Amino acid sequence: MSQIEVITGEASKRYAQALLDLACESKSLKIIENDVANLKTILLKSKDLQKAISSPVIDVDKKVEVLTSIAKAASLSKLSTQFIGTVSKNRRSHDLLDILSFFQGLVANRKGTQLAKLTSARSLTTAQLKEIKSNLKKTLGREVDVETSVDPDLLGGFIVRVGSRLYDSSLKTKLEDLKIALKEV
Repeated sequence: MSQIEVITGEASKRYAQALLDLACESKSLKIIENDVANLKTILLKSKDLQKAISSPVIDVDKKVEVLTSIAKAASLSKLSTQFIGTVSKNRRSHDLLDILSFFQGLVANRKGTQLAKLTSARSLTTAQLKEIKSNLKKTLGREVDVETSVDPDLLGGFIVRVGSRLYDSSLKTKLEDLKIALKEV
């Protein structure tokens, strides 16, 4: 990991902690938690928006304007909108997704749960998701909040990332392992 990534990660963690502190102080943690989830969904759905807020070519004031107007259109709270504006004014809009993810992790820790990122080859049914959550709870010894995404490149199966641990039962990885094993023979 490069020094720049370490510095960026640390800044994102500090911003996430500051947002958590502000949310707790104003007794609006649940509202901010919902705002963060909504904003993260909006950002993840738009690759163009992600490129725009990460672009050094686009003026900071324009980024502030765009992000605050998105926050208002999404009916985010005043605190969330101000926080997004501050992050942008401080030239950290490129870190916004990381900040939101770190915030969700901090909230999960505060609740005594663990945040898991589940990527599957196709959308999972409610029953499948419930079974995976149950197995993760047994493995980790605590409740698990699961954030799901779909990646058709996996071909089948799923990948779960919990903190720094990775559980990979994807067909793509199994085929790659088989390919390596056959080359050795």
